[in-house]
Amino acid sequence: MRRRFAAILGLAILIASASALGAPPALKPFQRGTWQSLLKGHADRPTLVHFWGVTCGPCKVELPLLGKFAKDHPEIDVVTISADLVPNLPAATQSMLDKAGLSSAENFIFNDGFVERLRFEIDPAWQGDIPRTMLISRDGIITTIEGSAEISDLEKWSAHQLSRN
Repeated sequence: MRRRFAAILGLAILIASASALGAPPALKPFQRGTWQSLLKGHADRPTLVHFWGVTCGPCKVELPLLGKFAKDHPEIDVVTISADLVPNLPAATQSMLDKAGLSSAENFIFNDGFVERLRFEIDPAWQGDIPRTMLISRDGIITTIEGSAEISDLEKWSAHQLSRN
């Protein structure tokens, strides 16, 4: 019985390892310094950064709308950051992104036990409320939307950004 269990367990680990090697992790760790790297990496490009969480009710409604927005606006960089304060579980996070159509976006997950430091690095005035969206223009000007973003506002911002080509 023990040998059979060990064999099954070994096979399961082997299959999990093989599938993990085949696909790079979709969620990137968001840690100290990531915000500045993100800003530099998207410089001169209109970028929508959305902070959300698996346990956030409004986020569950908003994510699919953002997925559609990202699909309809490939010229806008879309970045999501799971900033949940409860245990931030990668599997649940990835599942929600997949269902929302955002798995091809640049996706991060808070990866620091001291989330206040991460929030302060992003915006010293941010107390941790989600959802939160930051619209970053080509010239680096950041507009923050606290709470759920209206898609019509995102459409207007996008049209303005694209008209400045």
